[in-house]
Amino acid sequence: MPFSLRQLRYFVAAAEHGEVSAAARALSISQPSVSAAIADLEGQFGVQLFLRRHAQGMALTPAGRRLLPEARSLLDHAREFESGAAGLGQALTGTLEIGCFVTIAPFFVPRLLSGVRSRYPGMDVRVTEGHHEELPQGLKNGAFEVALLYDYAVGADRDLVAEPLAEFQPYILLPKNHRLAKASKLSLTELAKEPLVLLDLPSTREYFLSRFIALGIEPLVAHRTPSYEMVRCLVANGHGYSMLNMRPAEDLTYDGKRLVCRPIKDSLVPARVVMVRLAGATQTRRAAAFAEFTREFFAKEAG
Repeated sequence: MPFSLRQLRYFVAAAEHGEVSAAARALSISQPSVSAAIADLEGQFGVQLFLRRHAQGMALTPAGRRLLPEARSLLDHAREFESGAAGLGQALTGTLEIGCFVTIAPFFVPRLLSGVRSRYPGMDVRVTEGHHEELPQGLKNGAFEVALLYDYAVGADRDLVAEPLAEFQPYILLPKNHRLAKASKLSLTELAKEPLVLLDLPSTREYFLSRFIALGIEPLVAHRTPSYEMVRCLVANGHGYSMLNMRPAEDLTYDGKRLVCRPIKDSLVPARVVMVRLAGATQTRRAAAFAEFTREFFAKEAG
């Protein structure tokens, strides 16, 4: 092997701390040892991994940013191998970091965690909730191994692999006393002149607005909020209508008001929840087990 796990560990520490001295203190070793390990890696790979800035620490080069998640993954596998050397039949243990889009998380993550804990009691799943512009980057920098997103957040990003889990048709949300509340279905054209309460999150806002634009409609955006529940409360209090994908078990808001949910007549592309991982990265046993359980979970949801 042209490099060692020790060298990778020193490289990761330097990347995380931003300077050799801080990495050396964290590792309880000398600064020259960290510097020598990084220099050896750069020589073996034929690339510069850090930009050295006098009195300003170190910054990863593009090559260094590319190597960092792979180095973390390899070190994680090494730790997993060490802890599981007694045999593959042993129960899975350790911590798995996952990411989830903020509006998806409340609907599925608590039950997913309960199911995983029941099947793999030794495995601890830690969840980072975030927005669609944050989570793909978290996968790329090694903050977590798996993320649950909507497919429109992944797009054509070749660094990521997205596996479909479920589809959800957008629906219209109305106050209980709205003039259209008794309709069985609604067309977006019928709502074109009504005030819209927009769920204003990165990528999410574009997704919902694109549904109108595809039909040649320019909605009248009256209110914008990044809060899913604030959207529902504004609608319930008569400040407009909205379009959402996920529907809570009860059409009741925090302030006790009733909502009306109606399907959309127009043919719209559904929102797809996907499980995303970094392309080319080898999954740990923990990530593979979580992914398999998640597939089973969503298959039961669909059934």
